[in-house]
Amino acid sequence: MMTSQEAAQLIHDALAAAMSGDGDRTAEIVARLGMDSDANRMYGVWNAIAQAGHRTLRRMHGDQAPNPLHGDFWRIEQLEPGALDDPVNATAMRFLVAVCNNDTDMARAHYQAALHGGPELFVHATCQLLIDVARLCIAATDQPAADG
Repeated sequence: MMTSQEAAQLIHDALAAAMSGDGDRTAEIVARLGMDSDANRMYGVWNAIAQAGHRTLRRMHGDQAPNPLHGDFWRIEQLEPGALDDPVNATAMRFLVAVCNNDTDMARAHYQAALHGGPELFVHATCQLLIDVARLCIAATDQPAADG
């Protein structure tokens, strides 16, 4: 199994590839991560990806970002009816929000649901989480950091 440092570098590389629109490279890296990881390591991969998204959201929102330590929470707003009906999209987004809220029990529950939902759901949810965070990172580069 790869070291944690190697996994961290691959996660960084996967985000970079996804942000640049290189789907083939992104898929290759995600496949490598999956092939060389057990369920616990993949939970760490999901967390690392979601933490990158959380840092990006905090940067984008600055002092206006919700702070769970002060009773504020991140939440999902469904902009279109049925947007979260797709289990892949819903799992990835709900996991990200749970991590943003420091809700490890809920994050683990969403991860476990994906893991036990079968290989197709798990792989697609992993990719969707990566895509969602890459999109956040792209959006963050298109706007100045929020002032506090």
